[in-house]
Amino acid sequence: MIAAIGFGALIGVLLGLLGGGGSILAVPALVYGAGLTLATAVPTSLLVVGISSATALLPRLRDGLVQLRIAAIVGGTGAAAAFAGAAVNRLLDPRLVLIGFAVLMVIAGWRMLRGTDDSGGDCALPGGGINWRGCLPKSIVAGLGVGFLTGLFGVGGGFLIIPALVLLLGLSMPAAVATSLVIIVVNSAAGFAAHAGDASIGYGIAAAFTLAAIIGSLAAGRLATRLPTPRLQRAFAWLVFAIAAFVAIQAIINPATA
Repeated sequence: MIAAIGFGALIGVLLGLLGGGGSILAVPALVYGAGLTLATAVPTSLLVVGISSATALLPRLRDGLVQLRIAAIVGGTGAAAAFAGAAVNRLLDPRLVLIGFAVLMVIAGWRMLRGTDDSGGDCALPGGGINWRGCLPKSIVAGLGVGFLTGLFGVGGGFLIIPALVLLLGLSMPAAVATSLVIIVVNSAAGFAAHAGDASIGYGIAAAFTLAAIIGSLAAGRLATRLPTPRLQRAFAWLVFAIAAFVAIQAIINPATA
């Protein structure tokens, strides 16, 4: 239980600071920190991430940065794709899922080390407004990809959503962070619904994990504008690399944990 509280607080802090990224730690934290099976950890992580992201979103709604129409498109298509990802998850060996998850973590860490650029894309016109002719198809593609990974690996997808919103759709970094939280909530809810019947959820651990994540996200949200985001992203990227290596090694040498 202590491990669940500690990891929950860490994930909440990362969600509050970066608008994403913490969700990728939830599954390994629940499997190797709280001792849950993969089948139980996936829906539990989606429950925790969804509630924590909704909490982290609240202070950002007042800033008017959330692009609700883009969030609706990306989140809506992602919710449908999450069910397909969950169906594929059931067909795969749990060890293969964990190794694939480790690979995804490496990709996410690499993206964070590269950083993002507030330029390019089709969804932000110089004079304001949205170019829907270019924005709509890219929003749909981004939603399908992130939603599928949400269902497959049990992650909210913020570490993928933010680069997609900035580099593919052209949103500014602050708008991408705020909008990503809405999409994470929608994707997490759909992924949880798709996985909820797969295994019984330890609601005591989930409640402690979620409460710690909420407190962490609220505390970090107040600090987010005062801390250097690029430095935080680089530190988080190296943490992700280390955990990816640990997950891959454990999946290979200790398959019982899967």
